[in-house]
Amino acid sequence: MKCYGLSALTDLWGDFIVYRNLKPADPRLPALDDLRGKLNLSLGVVPRKNETDYARVVVEILKQARTLASPGLEIRRIIFLGDTRLLDSTAFANLCEAGGWPGLAFIGSETAAPFAAQTEPMPGGQVLYLSNRWAALDDAFRKFVADQGFPVDEHTALLIDMDKTALGARGRNAAVIDNARVQAVEETVASLLGSAFAPQGFRAAYDLLAQPEFHPFTGDNQDYLAYVCLILGSGLETLEGLVSRIRSGKIRAFRQFIAEVDARSSVLPSSLEAIHKEILTNVQAGDPTPFKSFRYNEFRITSARMGWLPEQAVVEKLLSEEIVLTREVRDLAQEWRRQGALVFGLSDKPDEASLPTPPLAAQGFIPLHHKPTHVVGE
Repeated sequence: MKCYGLSALTDLWGDFIVYRNLKPADPRLPALDDLRGKLNLSLGVVPRKNETDYARVVVEILKQARTLASPGLEIRRIIFLGDTRLLDSTAFANLCEAGGWPGLAFIGSETAAPFAAQTEPMPGGQVLYLSNRWAALDDAFRKFVADQGFPVDEHTALLIDMDKTALGARGRNAAVIDNARVQAVEETVASLLGSAFAPQGFRAAYDLLAQPEFHPFTGDNQDYLAYVCLILGSGLETLEGLVSRIRSGKIRAFRQFIAEVDARSSVLPSSLEAIHKEILTNVQAGDPTPFKSFRYNEFRITSARMGWLPEQAVVEKLLSEEIVLTREVRDLAQEWRRQGALVFGLSDKPDEASLPTPPLAAQGFIPLHHKPTHVVGE
């Protein structure tokens, strides 16, 4: 493993990226709200990455991006790079179906086991290439694409998952992204609870409720989890009592939990009343990112963990303490971009955790995809 200097995600795709709210960073491209009428989408609903409506929106954005970059040309095929077998392959299949495009996808997750790779056909005719080495992008995946008779040219769109693929590669560097998020939750809850904050109690609640067993309750939504930890920290309910009610089926969903809290909000500490009402209002409005102050902290902490170590830092330290760019992903994207492919970034990270607020921008903060950081790879 080696460090290859500094780079930013803009070196892969410029501002051709969408975060969770499906509002492209490049203002020339249509956003979700611009496309609702054309696609007959409900107001106030933001489709998530594994949903078909998400794919329909992204397909329209991609078509416009291709026209901007190469007028008169159209997308005829897509290649997808991701890190999660279920979520990314579902998003990939949906994109292929919505665009009417053939596609190939690379799903990577580094392990200590000997190199392994396998291909897996999908029902729609797409093919997945799964590997436990990001370095497979250097030769093996390129050969696979060529063997499939898949040209990489102006009619090809290369879609790259940002989180834990291009940035903080899964199995190699992803823990630093997760640690930044946990730190943001802890700092947010601590600031709201003040002297009542108990670090050990917080970690016990967070670590347990973050487990897959409780995803049906939290919706695997970090905003919901952060709010639950806040309420537990206030003493309104105990972790043991909540876990017992979830496991017995007495409480099944986060919306039920926050409704119960609202019914008892008169006994909440006065310092929490405003934040509770704000989060409740956002949840009722269908906002998938209702805990704004937590996400603003996540942005600040994530940004601080990018590109902060000295150039001479050893690779092991870079991988354990800094969020780094994946060298193999960067090189593939830049090579195929030179061949004419449209390179586009996708991220399910909330916009609030990816872009600076006006006050932070005034302090010099920039979007995560603009932030230079070290590039590490084999």
